[in-house]
Amino acid sequence: MSYKVAVLPGDGIGPEVMDSALEVLARVEEKFGFKLELTKALIGGSAYDETGSPLPDATKKVCEEADAVLLGSIGGPKWDGLPPELTPELGGLLALRKMLKLYANLRPAVIYEELKAMSPLSEKVLSEKVDLLTVRELAHGIYFGEPKELTDDMGLDTMVYTKEQVQRIAKQGFEAAQRRGKKLCSVDKANVLSSSKLWRKVVTEMAADYPDVELSHMYVDNAAMQLMLNPLQFDVIVTSNLFGDILSDESAAICGSLGMLPSASLGEKISLFEPSGGSAPDIAGKGIANPIAQILSLAMMLEISFDLKDAASAIRNAVDGCVKSGIRTGDITDPGMTPVSTKEMTEAIISRI
Repeated sequence: MSYKVAVLPGDGIGPEVMDSALEVLARVEEKFGFKLELTKALIGGSAYDETGSPLPDATKKVCEEADAVLLGSIGGPKWDGLPPELTPELGGLLALRKMLKLYANLRPAVIYEELKAMSPLSEKVLSEKVDLLTVRELAHGIYFGEPKELTDDMGLDTMVYTKEQVQRIAKQGFEAAQRRGKKLCSVDKANVLSSSKLWRKVVTEMAADYPDVELSHMYVDNAAMQLMLNPLQFDVIVTSNLFGDILSDESAAICGSLGMLPSASLGEKISLFEPSGGSAPDIAGKGIANPIAQILSLAMMLEISFDLKDAASAIRNAVDGCVKSGIRTGDITDPGMTPVSTKEMTEAIISRI
């Protein structure tokens, strides 16, 4: 069976690290005997510069006809002055999320033993390997709730969740916990917010269907603190759009480099995979960007969308091998080490597959 993938390289370092991911893909295709049909398209600032739209109709068509979307980072200061609907973030990425009906964002955060020095947390806190996953609701909540209003004297946003919406994202959280350490922490603000009271009630009721998963609840302010004090206590965190946006960025920050962290956004039919970090226009074109987040996003796509678990594992093992042997780009290099280029890192990963 042939699978179609929309490849959207994006802006800044996006095209460079996307090239790395596609080189890795070619290697696992050869090794494991499969072939994906790739179609490249424009998105973000580069799309606006060429077509006047951050999400051109041609790109929409490519994505709608694909089985999965592999996305690079988008945006940059060059386009900050555009009207909101024309910015890479709102007119490009958020519009694409809405079009594909993406509803769950999975963001793993891993701190390798060899990279503890990159984390802002102390060795005392990082006594073991941090490996947690945030499952963020992506399609509802305060970012999309109505009414919304902005006047010179007032700003209004509405946070709304229905039972069905909470059930859908909680299911992803429970199932992720079953695949991992069988611990799920549901984060809300049920002591204050009505939407969170419903959230907690629904998640608690669903726990009966997952007796092998240990469920706990935590208020979001405490969760933010606990991520700093003891991230080792977490396995899977499931939470709302707003809280997930904040906590997943915090969990990424404790890892020390966004260049290591992939993400997946699950849709009703088509899912999207992208690095957690930004487009880093300050280093674009210099050949020094870390391609690992984009490569690991590829691995997530192979596993989640196409059930190619062996190929995904081979990529992750190759990345692990590079990091543990000291092959690292500048963002994850210890003092005294010589950083490798984007190309050298890519070649080292490919050589280990």
